[in-house]
Amino acid sequence: MALKKGDQAPDFTLESQDGTQVSLSDFKGKKNVVVYFYPKDDTPGCTKEACTFRDQYQVFRDAGAEVIGISADNKKSHADFASKYNFPFTLLSDSNNKVRQLYGVPATLWIIPGRVTYIIDKEGIIRHIFDSMLNLEAHAQEALKTLKAI
Repeated sequence: MALKKGDQAPDFTLESQDGTQVSLSDFKGKKNVVVYFYPKDDTPGCTKEACTFRDQYQVFRDAGAEVIGISADNKKSHADFASKYNFPFTLLSDSNNKVRQLYGVPATLWIIPGRVTYIIDKEGIIRHIFDSMLNLEAHAQEALKTLKAI
């Protein structure tokens, strides 16, 4: 069952690119969180999307938000990807796709893991969901627009 705007975002704990465990609940009451699911590290589309988040990262921070990217890639792949493009945000490894399934992120053509962004407020409520495989830069734009309205 896919989540919708107004739902409580399910908590999760996953390993980051530096080996630490990160939970959504770590941010509750402290920061809004932008969680974006993407298909694969260091591919053209995913790189463009992640670089858009990177280039706007200070704007996200100024809006009181943290950015978290999630894919099935492992910790080393995430570390290499983050290092190569100087990402200042966390990438989490959902190697068994449990969090992707928990959030109801659909696959494209039943094969490619979907690209969906969730904007979650400080209380853990989903304020906006943006689902687009091809409009890569719009993920950050939609997130910022929503954060400004919170």
